Amino acid sequence: MRALGIGKIVVTPTETGWTFAGDGNLAGMVGGALGSLRGSPDGPPPVRTSGLRERPASAEMVHLRPDRTLLGTIRRRGGDVMAVTSSLQTLTAEEVVARLRALRSRQPVKFWAFYSSQLGGIVTDPALMVVPFDDHMVHRGHGIFDTAAIEAGKIYDLEAHLDRFIRSARTSKLQIPARDEMRDIIVRTTGASGRREGSIRYWASAGPGSLGLTPAAGAEPGFFVMIFAGLAYPDTWYTQGLRVMTTTYPIKPPLYAVTKSTNYLPNVLMQMEALERGLDNGVFVDEAGNVGESSNMNVAFVGADGILKHPKFDHILSGCTSLRLLELAPALQTRNLIQGIQVCDIPVAEARAAHEMMLIGSSIKVAPVVEWDQRPIGDGKPGPVARALRELLTDDMRSARDRLIEVLY
Repeated sequence: MRALGIGKIVVTPTETGWTFAGDGNLAGMVGGALGSLRGSPDGPPPVRTSGLRERPASAEMVHLRPDRTLLGTIRRRGGDVMAVTSSLQTLTAEEVVARLRALRSRQPVKFWAFYSSQLGGIVTDPALMVVPFDDHMVHRGHGIFDTAAIEAGKIYDLEAHLDRFIRSARTSKLQIPARDEMRDIIVRTTGASGRREGSIRYWASAGPGSLGLTPAAGAEPGFFVMIFAGLAYPDTWYTQGLRVMTTTYPIKPPLYAVTKSTNYLPNVLMQMEALERGLDNGVFVDEAGNVGESSNMNVAFVGADGILKHPKFDHILSGCTSLRLLELAPALQTRNLIQGIQVCDIPVAEARAAHEMMLIGSSIKVAPVVEWDQRPIGDGKPGPVARALRELLTDDMRSARDRLIEVLY
């Protein structure tokens, strides 16, 4: 029997199992990863073996029976190493499906129906909701997406979202189905889900066939639709308000900011940064010192003068929910809740002095912000305008007949 080198670890087979030796820190990580296998009732105890040099106590040798799969989680203290499965089997198609289902059972999801143009149909098993790994959307981020809401068995404001989807496709040089076909597929996939409340997300991709920078010659573009439960937010966001920070990450350049592409790395990092600091979200500020947007939400303010202000859409995503609320907001003037509406540049200093600040989006709807960079907004409590706008939107989602599409179930 001979030893096998894996990176800086030497794995040596023995009569009863395996021993691991080598770099102290890495061997220690493997030892930690396989800790659940050590000292098991039916296995031999951990073993230490000699090596080429002295190792700290943390470089523990792990004894693993040959009939056990090397399956464990290897983590550095900083959490920068992922879980590793190294059974290295060549799988059959049946085994792949079984493992995909096992993955979903370990991490249940509320995905109810999925249409794929590449499959040419709809699946309702989450394990089968897949996209080829070599699709340009996966390995190059060359894809776009958009969303819509399902409310009481009807799809809300789909046409506005399709408008934006088509603009994003044009900017991204992506081929997409005809508008009527996309609408029909979205409605029929919603019907196949059987769900009367939830969310719709749909994507367009350049297609599979290459790992190159540009799409493969003759690649078949992809169109995908997912019906799912939607994003859920804590009730306290609405009753107590959110706490946000100015992100340290730069805002996207305008061309990319106004395109709803699958490249959301700055948005992801912004949200992660806020969560790491015990906050709810972040806010982008542009190079001129004006407010941009939040992670996947727009931002709006009510100043001391009662004017509802929203940043201009030339350097941020044109949120469909924000655009609709700007149409509905004049109703608040008749109730004396606001004195006017402006879409304009909003300097940070002016924004901080606002009486109200709110985040707006198709999932969050309207949620008040009560603290920004550890400073209170207004009196530090949710304000009446954010609440009234949310009520306007909720009513519109149920009663705006010109913006609702009936779904046949």
